Amino acid sequence: GFVDGATAQKLNADRGAAPTATLLDPSGELGKLYGAQTTPHMYVIQADGRLAYKGGIDSIPSASKADIARADNYVKLAFADLAAGRKLAHASTKPYGCSIKYAD
Repeated sequence: GFVDGATAQKLNADRGAAPTATLLDPSGELGKLYGAQTTPHMYVIQADGRLAYKGGIDSIPSASKADIARADNYVKLAFADLAAGRKLAHASTKPYGCSIKYAD
């Protein structure tokens, strides 16, 4: 559900998460701009603003912790390719999760 900025920061801290930034998009403007379909729908945006990767976090659409070790983590692979100056092996994959419902 929707939370304000202070609540989002508290939830991150309570969960032990340490994101660089947390984006709140109550109007859905950015979600629509990037074509977000699911939550989560992962994006890697380069420093110059270009979209490098969009899609699922990994190759196994599952919520099972047991699948994490077997999956190809597309986000980590994207960062590794970018850091090495390589073309991304997977620049776009199918996202999975709960569908996003925009107001309009």
